[in-house]
Amino acid sequence: MPWIYLILAGIFEILWAICLKYCDGLKPTIALFSTISGSLLSMTFMWLAIRDLPMGTAYAVWTGMGVVGIATYGMLFLGESTNILRISFLLMILAGIIGLKTTSS
Repeated sequence: MPWIYLILAGIFEILWAICLKYCDGLKPTIALFSTISGSLLSMTFMWLAIRDLPMGTAYAVWTGMGVVGIATYGMLFLGESTNILRISFLLMILAGIIGLKTTSS
C-alpha cells in the first residue's frame, strides 16, 4: 500500500505543478484551487508513504515522478524542447525510479 500512496503523491505532484502554470497570481480560479488542492493531496499521500518506506527512497521517487511528468507535459503540450539528449536524461531519471522501486524492501 505505501507504493500506491507514493504513486498517488507523484500524480498529485504533477497535477499541482501543471496547474501552477495556469494560475493568475492569487486570483481565485480553478487553477489556483487545483494547485492548492493538488499540493495538499501530494503532501498527504507522501506522508502516508513515508510511514512505511525509507524516506530517501520515497522522496527520490516522488520528485523523480514530478520531474518526468512535468517535463513530458511541457514537451507534449507547451512546445518545450524534445531533443534526444533531453529525452535520454528523462529516461535515466525514470530508470532510477524503477531501480529504487525494485531494490527497496
